[in-house]
Parts: sequence; C-alpha cells; structure tokens
Amino acid sequence: MNMQAPTMEQAQAELQKYYGYPDFREGQKKIVQSLLEGQDTLGIMPTGGGKSICYQVPALLLPGLTLVISPLISLMKDQVDALTTAGISAAFINSTLSGKEVNERIRAARRGELKLLYVAPERLELDWFRQEMAELPISCVAVDEAHCVSQWGHDFRTSYLSVSPFVEGLPQRPILAAFTATATPEVMEDMVRLLRLRQPGVFMTGLGRDNLAMSVLRGENKREFVMDYAASHAHQPGIIYAATRKEVDDLYQRLQAAGVAAGRYHAGMTDQERAANQEGFLYDDIRVMAATNAFGMGIDKSNVRYVIHYNMPKNMEAYVQEAGRAGRDGEPSDCILLFSAQDIMTQKFLIEQNPQDPERKANEYRKMQQMIDYCYTTRCLRSAQLDYFGEEHPDEPCGICSSCTDERELVDMTVDAQKIFSCIHRMRERYGVALVASVLKGSRNQKVVQYGFDQLPTHGMMSNKTEKEISESINVLISEGYLALSEGQYPVVRLQLPAAEVLRGQRQVMQRVARPSRAGSSRERSRSRDISPSAVNETVFEQLRLIRRELAGREHVPSYIIFNDATLREMSVVCPQTEAEMLRVKGLGEVKYRKYGKAFLEFFQNEL
Repeated sequence: MNMQAPTMEQAQAELQKYYGYPDFREGQKKIVQSLLEGQDTLGIMPTGGGKSICYQVPALLLPGLTLVISPLISLMKDQVDALTTAGISAAFINSTLSGKEVNERIRAARRGELKLLYVAPERLELDWFRQEMAELPISCVAVDEAHCVSQWGHDFRTSYLSVSPFVEGLPQRPILAAFTATATPEVMEDMVRLLRLRQPGVFMTGLGRDNLAMSVLRGENKREFVMDYAASHAHQPGIIYAATRKEVDDLYQRLQAAGVAAGRYHAGMTDQERAANQEGFLYDDIRVMAATNAFGMGIDKSNVRYVIHYNMPKNMEAYVQEAGRAGRDGEPSDCILLFSAQDIMTQKFLIEQNPQDPERKANEYRKMQQMIDYCYTTRCLRSAQLDYFGEEHPDEPCGICSSCTDERELVDMTVDAQKIFSCIHRMRERYGVALVASVLKGSRNQKVVQYGFDQLPTHGMMSNKTEKEISESINVLISEGYLALSEGQYPVVRLQLPAAEVLRGQRQVMQRVARPSRAGSSRERSRSRDISPSAVNETVFEQLRLIRRELAGREHVPSYIIFNDATLREMSVVCPQTEAEMLRVKGLGEVKYRKYGKAFLEFFQNEL
C-alpha cells in the first residue's frame, strides 16, 4: 500500500488511550510493527497472550476497515463488546442478525463509521457478500484461529480455505494477518501456504506462560478429586473438561448436589440451554462449567482460575488451547490433567468413530501417543510442551509444574528396565504393552499360552508387581524414549537405541516412586498460590468487584469487559486518590476511565 506507515509511537499512544497499557509486550511489539509496515504477518501466541491487540491497534491507525475472520458467534460478540466498551467502533455480522441489521452494518462500514468488522469464514463463500466487501476500503484482513485452515490442525474447518480466494478477489489486496495460539511446524507451513501469505513476518511468542501451574496426576480418584477441588475453590471460576457427554452430565449433577454453582455444556443440549449456561458462566452466575471440548474457543473470560481435564485430551494442540483458557489475565492459575489408562481406550474409540481417510487417522493416533507420552513424562511439563511445538527455549525447569515440584524419591530402576527390554526383545518386538506386562507378570492367559510366551525365560520375571504397575513402567520408558510404539489402533512396542545401552549396562534408568503426600498435591500448591505477593487487600478487592458487577449489569456485558481482575487487584493495592493515579493502573485507559473510572475513584476517595 502506498502510504506513510504509522509509527510505533502512535501505536503506543492508542494502546494507552484505549487499553490502559503503557507499552506492548515484546511479542506484540514485533507483530504490530510488521503490520504497520504493511507486511503479511503470522503470529503464534499463547491463549491470553494478547493476540487481539496485535490487529486491533493497527486497525485504529491504518486507513479504512480491518476485516476480522472469526470462527464463533460468541467470540465475535465478546470481542465487539470489549471494543465498543473501550470506545472503539466495531461490529459483527453473523447469523443472529436480520437481513436489515446486516445491511445497516455494511452501510455503516461504507460510511467509514467502523474500524473493525467481524465475520465468520462461511460468510466469505457468499457471492453477494464478496461483492459488498469489494466496495469497502479494506486495509487489513485478520484471520483468527488460523490453524483451522490446516487439515493437520485440531479444528480443521473447510470454510477457512475460502479466505485466500476472497482476499485475492478484492480490488486492492489488503495486508493479511493470521493468528493462532498453537501450531506445530507442519501446521505453520499449511497456514502460510493455504492462506497465501506473501513473504510473511513469522513471530512465535513463548507458549510457556509463567502464571500457569501445569499438573498431570495419575492414579487419583477422579470424581473425588474434582468434588474436593471445586468445593475448596468455590469462589473461583473454573472449567472441568470431560471426554463424553455422560461424564459431563454426571459431574454437573454431583456438583449441583454438593451446592456448587455449576453449569454444563455439550452438543447433546439445545442451543438455548448452551447459550444460557455460557452466558451464566461469563457473568459469574455459574462458577464452574463441566463441558466437553465443544466449549471454550469463543470464551474470552479472563478470570478463569483453573482448568481441570477429567480425561486425557486427544492431542497436545487441543490440550494447550483448552488449558490456556485459565489465567488469561496473567494471575496465577492451575491446569490439572487427571490421567488414567481408560482415557486411552476412550480416545481410541473416538478416533475410530470419526470417519476419516487412513492418513488422517494415522496422524490422529500419532498425536494421541504423543499426548500419552506427555502424561507419563518425568520431565518439566512446560519444556515438554515447548518441544512439541518446536519452540526454542532455555534448558531449565519451570519450577511450578507437577514434575518440577515432585518430591518423590528418585530410585534406580535399571534392573526392572532390563527385564522389560529383554522381554520385548524375546517377543520379537511384535506385541503391545498389555501383552508384554502379562508375560512379565507370569500370566497364563489364553494369548500367553497360545503364543508360547509362558516358555520364555522372562515369563514371570516381575511377578512381584501387578500388570498395571508393569504397564505404567513400560509407558514411562516409552515417554522417556527408551521404547517406541508403532502408530495405529493396535500399537506394537519396540526397543530404541537407549534401551540397547541399558541392556549392555552402559546407562542407568532412574524413576520416581511412591505417591507424594497430600501436602504436595496440586490442590495444596494452588491454595498457596491463591495468596498474591502484592499484598492485595481482599476486602477492598471484593468491594471493587461489586462496583464492577453493578456497572456491567447496567451495560449488559460480562464483568471482565469493564476491567479484568488483574486491574482491580492493582487498584486495591495502589488505592488511587486522583485521576492521574487511576490512569497509571494497567488496563485502565482514558476512554474507560471516562466511562467507568469515576465510580471506583469515588469509592477510594470516600470509603478509604
């Protein structure tokens, strides 16, 4: 585009004015700079990393309109509510509007009254809509959740393939910006190719978020854990993800019976029920949402304090997206994954139920195995996630995940590992984990006897352990790279090079044993993390929340749209007495101060 590029100084001024932040985060700064210079841009940032600011601020400075491709109605509404509350002219077009309302919004865009217009990707397939858009001065097209364009992404959506033809069909090609929270190198290549980004600036901001304590707990009584955790965190918003509708319904009923303000969300409910529960959660009337993975992509709620996965998710991309819905405001939050071997069978069933070509199915099984490896790893969980997405990072532990805080004793399991490797070798590396465990236990079940495995020297070599314990050890060895599983519904366990070194006595295998005490569990760590280091006055904080809730009710928007919890917490520490002091609070821009700030300032001037 032939125009003088807006400057970063101008962008920072807009950021302070409308969002109340003095400067961009490091990752945001590079993306904003790239867009202001008119360059196609691919931004990969963690959930809660501030992706929307990266295209909203440039939209204020670029001429004409920024068109935002957004996948969900609820996500559009949330974004537009937040923008209009902050004093930015924005609108959405989706199926909730009448034809008359759609036409009025297009006319408003034509008159130059809008800076951002949100639409679903399916809208780009309509001839009349493309014609209308061709008459608008579109300077930028921002594609949110851009991983949906890739069939190797976890939310493939064919309508995203319409984005590129739409952009190429405009009279003047706008800047194209694509954003997602998670993408493997394979998916990144697809986004660049399928969206036809031209020599894009590619920016990957650290996916590891310091405020999230990641935990994987194996062997827990899941139902008891969830009930206990939700009851002890009843004042905090949380999401509990389960793999099936039946489990969601069961959790919901039990939480309700225990007096927890719970809701539920899955595809078996009516649209009206789902919408009502989602709204209740956004407005804090519902504290805990039990849900399948159908819930969440459109949820911009910033104060979710915990996300519990009742079952292992299907892959790492889905897990990071879902767990990342905790702590979007930067406050300490817990992400807890409750894992059991039954979860593997559930995910296999779901893969087999889903009709897809063999190549895609094989990919699903590969990703599922990588998720299983994550559940068994003894490495730092944040490092394991970053390695999965191919992100370079310092080789140092995060210090707050369940692996880093695991105080169990580290013992030498080299002899057991040698027994396992020897047994797999004698079974010619042709069978799965369960059968290997049966042989080592000394079982004489039909399969063991039929194949003559009861005659092997390794038969019964670990008879002092249960088959479940042996299987657990095998899975740990898989996650640590000593063993590997073939892909597919019936994976075969095979030896890797490090296993040969162990068999030759050239390498030791260490493993943590005995469950940690209850004091070392995630729920105890979470309680200690509830105490903010910034000396937050909780009484004042709760009074500020009441003021916010009253303002939100008047505006008919969720409370966090007014100010997020982090802003209120800073206010409760600073206790501002003047307008200048109020404007120094992060997240409180000039526009929001004029609309809402005085109610809070009066509280501090009159009550404290």
